[in-house]
This record gives sequence, C-alpha cells and structure tokens, in this order.
Amino acid sequence: MSRKPFYLIVGLLMALGIGLSVHRHVQFEVPWTPGEQRQVWEVEAVVDFTALGDPVKVDLALPTHQRGYRILTENTASPGYGLSFLQDERGRRAQWSTRDAAGSQQLYYSVRLLVTDNDRQQDVPLPPLRDSTWESPYDTAAAQVIERAWARSADPYTFARELIRDFTEERQGENARLLLTQFERTPLLVRLLNQAGVRAREVSGLLLEDGRRRQSLTSWIQVFQDEQTWDLFHPVSGEQGRPDNLLLWETGGRAVLEVLGGTNSRVSFSMITHNQPASAAVRNELADDTLLNFSIHSLPLEEQAIFQTILLIPIGALVVVLLRVLVGVKTSGTFMPVLIALAFIQTTLPTGLIGFLLVVSVGLVIRNYLSYLNLLLVARVSAVIITVIAIISIFSVLSYRVGLNAGLTITFFPMIILAWTIERMSILWEEEGPKEVLIQGSGSLLTAVLAYLAMNNPWIRHITFNFLGVQLILMALILLLGNYTGYRLLELRRFKPVTED
Repeated sequence: MSRKPFYLIVGLLMALGIGLSVHRHVQFEVPWTPGEQRQVWEVEAVVDFTALGDPVKVDLALPTHQRGYRILTENTASPGYGLSFLQDERGRRAQWSTRDAAGSQQLYYSVRLLVTDNDRQQDVPLPPLRDSTWESPYDTAAAQVIERAWARSADPYTFARELIRDFTEERQGENARLLLTQFERTPLLVRLLNQAGVRAREVSGLLLEDGRRRQSLTSWIQVFQDEQTWDLFHPVSGEQGRPDNLLLWETGGRAVLEVLGGTNSRVSFSMITHNQPASAAVRNELADDTLLNFSIHSLPLEEQAIFQTILLIPIGALVVVLLRVLVGVKTSGTFMPVLIALAFIQTTLPTGLIGFLLVVSVGLVIRNYLSYLNLLLVARVSAVIITVIAIISIFSVLSYRVGLNAGLTITFFPMIILAWTIERMSILWEEEGPKEVLIQGSGSLLTAVLAYLAMNNPWIRHITFNFLGVQLILMALILLLGNYTGYRLLELRRFKPVTED
C-alpha cells in the first residue's frame, strides 16, 4: 500500500501548524518566550469647553492602528453624554452628544497603545488637489515662491523640502514674508504644494514623552510621492521623516476637535509609559478571534485556566509515544502516566511521588485481600475505587494534623485511574510475578516524571496556550512515530551476544 497519502497528511499538518504559529507571531506579535516585555503607552485626552445651555455635539479625532503603534484598549468618561465611535475612509472620530449642557464641561478619552516592530507604512487615501485662488498681490508672491523652489527640486519630496526652507528665517524672502503676514504657515505650505501639483495635506500628531501633561498636538505636512508612498515634513524646519515617538492622531485633513453648542474649546493630552509582559499586552487583541486568529483568549478566565492545562496533554502524549515506541519503556496503562503527570503539576513533584507510592502500595495490599473474596470484576473495581478514596482521605487528614499542608494536594490524583492501576498491577502480580509489576510500575513513574518535566516547562506552557498551531505539529510528530517499525532501544540488549560473537 502506498504511503504517499500518509506522508501528505503529515506534511500538511506540519505546514499548517507552522504557518498558523508564524502568522500569529508576525501578525499579532505574540511572543515566542513567556518572559518577554513590551512597551505600552497610556494617553489621555481631555476636552474642555463652555456649554451655552443648548444641545451640544462634540467631535474628536481618534488615532488608528499605524506604523509602530497598535491600539489595545480605549475608554471614555462622559457622564450625561451619549457616545458613538464613527469611522470612514478619512479616519476615526468620537462623537459626544447631549440635549442640555451649561457651564464648564470636561470629556475624557484614554487609549492604551502597544509599541510594535511593525514598520509597514499606514495606507491612507490620496488627498485631492485643491484649487488655489489668491487675491492680489498674494497670487504673484505665491507663483514666485513656487517657481523658485521648483527650479531647485527634482520630485515632490525635494520640492516640499525646498519650499519649506524658503520660509525659514535664514532663506526667507520678501514674497515668503508677505504670505506669512496673511496666512498661517502649515495651511499656507499645503496650499502652495497643491498649486504646484503636489498632493499634500496637514496632519496632527502627538509627540510621546513619558510623564508629560497638558500637551498639544503638533502640525505636520504629509506629502505624497505617489499613491502608495508618502512621508512627513516638519513645517518649520523642513526635516523629512517621521520621528519614532510621533503618534499620528488625525490624518484625514479635518479639524481635530469640533464643538457645536459650546465655546472656548480645547483638547490637551497627558501620557505615561510602562513595560508589561508581552502576552498580557496583546491579550485584548487576541480576544477578537478571526479564522486565522483563533485563540483561547476569547473565553472567560476560568475556562482559559482549564484549557491551559488541557492543551498540555498532547505534550505528555508525545513523551509517552517516544518512550514506548522508540525506547521501549513498559507502562501500566497506555496514557495513565500523562494523567499522573497532570496531578504532579497540581501537587508538585516530590509530594506527588510520595502520595502516588503510598496510595498504590496500600491499595495493592488491600486489593490482595479482596482477591481472596472471589468478587466479580465490576464489584472488585468498585471496591478498589472506594478504597482509594478512603486512603486519600486518611492521608489528607493525617498530613493536615501533623502540619504538612502539601499533603492535602493529594486529592488532585485521578481516583478512577489509580483504582484501575491498582487492579491492573494486582492482576499482573498474580499472573507474571512481582518483577513485572516493578518493571511496569517503574516505567510508569519514569514516564510520568518526564511528562511532568516537559508539561511544566514555562516555555512549553506558553507555546501550547498561545499557539494552537502547535497542536497540529504534535499530531504530525505522533503520526510519524506511529509509523516506526524498527527496534526499540531497550531491545538492543537482546542482540548484544550476537555483536560479541
């Protein structure tokens, strides 16, 4: 029979698992290691204005996901106001509204931003070229300023740089001074760029500095090289490029704040930064599951804690398959060591080992007595289960009385599994002797300990919980091991005399 379909399935599982894990790391920036830290900015915007006693509507521009920053959470505080978040091709806005407001008003908006390594430029719509109609003598001055900068440029970027420099104090001519007496610098530069056929617009950004309060937005000029490429220019110095600490707040060419029904409006910003574990920083983003962003983080915390343990079981299964198929370790039950390893995670390894040995040892003695009663299998196993419960209860009470609170964790052992283990070992003792019981019991404990060490590793716990694609990789590995038909390591000793001859 051809094995090609088998290897095709294994290859698809492996490729899909690796692809989903890499996509999750790159797209959602889930870290590979559990202790990684990420920088998070908390920015608060305060809108102040004086209401006139009429209906009030307040529009505030909001930031979006952009190069270097990703929005984690947003919160507002606006008692007595209705609130809506609006979005179109020109950006996002928060709109507060109320039927009646008078006197001093304050509205709050706060956002938590994750600093990312994403250097992909934000896609923004190309702004239209606006018609510029000047009154005399400003039309002549504008034409001459454009002509002078155009002659010393080669493309939109160099033209914008030369035009801005012509308005600096060092190179400012009479035409530039005349225009500045009538128009504000940034809107004037955008108007001149548009007149020269260069697509540009004014945008507002916030320079992030730790611990700063009552900060204002700064104006920048966004110049487009083509439909996909753009860059920022400082309207005073002419420096090209976006500073690393610049958060673009409004990029649609609209007013940052609009207030209807109020006067003396302004918005100020406060900011602070701190570091936190990367897994916690991106948890809110992971809660919004999609087909490619399927995660456990969308579940309530109690269920997440359960799944964090459940997702470790395939790791234990892989350890069992490795030891049984490749090494040849004999265990009492196929996957009983995995369940014992899960109990070790709850009890800690030393306490778990002592508790397991005590329960199984006493259980075997009592089971040996039950064998003389010639009970039916179901009744005998039920009696063993009750015996195991009694043993665990007695050990828990005794450990508590002598001050060993760690002994209370013995209740985490799977009682049904322990009962079947005792039953199986007892039958094995009767059929094959104590030596085989010792071999299988030791193999079970060794496998459980190794599975525990693998499952309790912080890196493995982090990977299995945050990257569900790993489950597909584990499935592929187990399928490959299941196809192994060679000798086990412990069987090689049977051929030692042959090699000596």
